[in-house]
Amino acid sequence: MQTNLQLTKEGRLRHLLTIEGLPSDTILNILDTANRFIDPKTHEIQKVPLLSGKAVFNLFFENSTRTRTTFEIAAKRLSADVINLNINTSSQSKGETLLDTVDNLVSMQAAMFIVRHNESGAAHLIARHVAPHIKVINAGDGRHAHPTQALLDLFTIRYFRPDLSRLRVAIVGDILHSRVARSDIHALNAMGIAEVRVIAPYTLLPKGIELLGVKVFHDMAKGLRDVDVIIILRLQNERMSGSLLPSPQEYFKSYGLTSEKLRLAHPDVLVMHPGPMNRGIEIDSAVADGPHSVILSQVTFGIAIRMAVMSILMKED
Repeated sequence: MQTNLQLTKEGRLRHLLTIEGLPSDTILNILDTANRFIDPKTHEIQKVPLLSGKAVFNLFFENSTRTRTTFEIAAKRLSADVINLNINTSSQSKGETLLDTVDNLVSMQAAMFIVRHNESGAAHLIARHVAPHIKVINAGDGRHAHPTQALLDLFTIRYFRPDLSRLRVAIVGDILHSRVARSDIHALNAMGIAEVRVIAPYTLLPKGIELLGVKVFHDMAKGLRDVDVIIILRLQNERMSGSLLPSPQEYFKSYGLTSEKLRLAHPDVLVMHPGPMNRGIEIDSAVADGPHSVILSQVTFGIAIRMAVMSILMKED
């Protein structure tokens, strides 16, 4: 159902709601399109007129400065008109339903909605509701999916390590609450990564995670051995109920990425983090700012990926 909602009968991308079920050639098309927006010499993101005259609405019902800003920059680099809706002071806070809000924005000639919501399925709901010519991109919904983050992570890995088929990737941290982890796992497996590992304490792993095609580790020393890429996740304390961890200090001792633990991985290992980082809890500053880190590259590449998705969606109209 999700795939049909995202793809036309001809297999073209209609909306981007989840990585799950997306064909590998669709993912490759997004990665290759993003690459064309990056200047090969300066790595700067070029401005093009592909969305000139189109209105793109950022509907962020959940805070995320980095994601909202990169979507805004991406839309402006495509020459679109960008409208950021302040949800806290919008009609939503006055009792208007989500779909009523969308309908009113459609009447203002909206061409695309970028949706971030704390409830899983919000972007899907809007995609089912709007007319076929209006596009929807999921910028993160509940614990479910964050497809553009997974795509930019995949783009970053491929940019520095083009042969994906030989790579071992470890995702470390709060897997239980992470939509990024789920989307990353689907993206990595779809593109034929040799091995995907998840490393976390028992309390931060969802039941049945092995069914997604990953190897589970509870010990950092074993899980990091010989990996080529490490993706560190943020501890999502706002989504935790009860005492899932003894203390931040104990978590860092066991699962925080330090220079000492990094030496267990491949000598040319890449270190990634979707942000925002909690230094001294998930990752040590020496690692976050060190030579293996490509965290800032992720941010830059995120603009190109979001440009690619938006341009493809509008082209397929």
